[in-house]
Amino acid sequence: MSTTLAMINLDGPDPRAQAAFYGALLGWETVVAEDEYAMISGEGAPIGFGRVPGWAAPPWPDPEGTKRFHLDLAVDDLDTATAHARELGATLPEHQPGERWRVLLDPVGHPFCLCPR
Repeated sequence: MSTTLAMINLDGPDPRAQAAFYGALLGWETVVAEDEYAMISGEGAPIGFGRVPGWAAPPWPDPEGTKRFHLDLAVDDLDTATAHARELGATLPEHQPGERWRVLLDPVGHPFCLCPR
């Protein structure tokens, strides 16, 4: 039996805005942009964004210590990629778990990591 990753989906309050942010960050094309669902596609598995009424961002850091899924994005230059993500609307939280990679929060609050390639 062979299993492959077909797609990643992230919940949030505004699928179009999430697709615009991650599409610009990754240089991917928005292939679906609707009020309830949006999708971007590029190198690797596409990313979908589904609207969830009443959605709340996960805390970072999480005082309960629960682990959630997050995206790790490989970059050539950590500082340049961090600046670019911030220009697109990401925030850089004070708490960072180390110096090898950066945790940022996307515009709706999902944590994601920028990691040296």
